[in-house]
Amino acid sequence: MPSSRPMRADARRNREALLAAARVAFLTGDADAHVEEIARRAKVAVGTLYRHFATREALVAEVYRQEVTELCAAPAQLLAQHAPDEALRRFLLLLVEHSAVGKGMGEALESIMATDSAVFDDARTEMAQALDELLAAGVEAGVVRDGVSGRVLLRALGGICHMRTQGWQNDAVRITAIFYDGLRYGAASHD
Repeated sequence: MPSSRPMRADARRNREALLAAARVAFLTGDADAHVEEIARRAKVAVGTLYRHFATREALVAEVYRQEVTELCAAPAQLLAQHAPDEALRRFLLLLVEHSAVGKGMGEALESIMATDSAVFDDARTEMAQALDELLAAGVEAGVVRDGVSGRVLLRALGGICHMRTQGWQNDAVRITAIFYDGLRYGAASHD
């Protein structure tokens, strides 16, 4: 059971170094990086890694959770800097990019699919909520059509981002532009 005491500064630095080393390893395609290698890259002992993460799968899940948390913080920043429809367009492209990151972590993520981890369900929920926020802002501004949920849009994007062909990311960006145009068609300002 995790302690309710705040983490010591050195323990927090070690944990952050482990997460950074794992993220770099997984995102650069070294999905098979062993815990010993990740600990070495973080400049800590393997025992330190296991004090923070009980299993390699727990480390992978936390790296992915961080990716999703960073991604889902983007709507507020985008809405502060752009009109709602442009914020939505930019976030859709971030989701395509996130999918590419997910493909880079693919093998590592497969290791947690076999566990009872709720990381994917949580990630889908957070991403759908982020899309709902952007869609609602667009509807309120009259620049995005009403009646589309973040979950439905996420499913559509998931379908195009799971293509395994060469050049899939360029195709996904082009298809996302079509989705974006469709989301604006029928908006209140177009009536």
